Amino acid sequence: MISILPLELRGLGYSAGGRRLLSGVTAPRRAGLRTIVLGPNGAGKSLLLRLCNGLIQPTEGDVRWSGGLDEADLRRRQAMVFQRPVLLRRSALGNIRYVLSLRGVARRLRQDLAEEALDRFGLGELARRPARVLSGGERQRLALARAWAVRPEVLFLDEPTSALDPAATLAVEIAVHDFHANGTKIVMTTHDLGQARRLADEVLFLSRGRLVEHGPAAGFFQAPATAQARAFLAGELMC
Repeated sequence: MISILPLELRGLGYSAGGRRLLSGVTAPRRAGLRTIVLGPNGAGKSLLLRLCNGLIQPTEGDVRWSGGLDEADLRRRQAMVFQRPVLLRRSALGNIRYVLSLRGVARRLRQDLAEEALDRFGLGELARRPARVLSGGERQRLALARAWAVRPEVLFLDEPTSALDPAATLAVEIAVHDFHANGTKIVMTTHDLGQARRLADEVLFLSRGRLVEHGPAAGFFQAPATAQARAFLAGELMC
């Protein structure tokens, strides 16, 4: 199967309401590395993920995938998990079965694949429970199970643990490791520097809508090259 990676961002930018929110982001996203996007609030982290995932279109520059696939094929090869999971008004099992149906999975296979995904994320006993009554951690695990079921080549995660307790956060981080170990490219935003240190292979650091620093995680955390990154890692307030 032809890979959709690498993902290349070329002069990527986005403006709205007369304001430039993201500008001039140029960087390759290679397979095999977990990319963590860092930056202060309002830096453009979530916006960058939505542009990469195709949820919104850039107003300047472009997002280029490899493989020459059409937009529908590209969408099928990606998944995204949000800070507050977008779940259907169905059971936990029904949420996964529905996504599998959208991906064209044969009806006879959907039940087993959905149950397998729920079991993998410790949700097997909640299969028939409505998604809307699940706890925050359970909802996030369901969103991850739904992504797992479709075997994405790239998984985007936007602050997936920001509202979770430590136990639920650990479950999400273990899931991220599992996706990575099974060959899924991870691109994730987080405000948690400890989490970034645990998960990142490379870091994209944004400030005021611009890509300020990009490189291996070890180098970024040990010796950041820019004043903005040093201030961020020191916990200084940034406007």
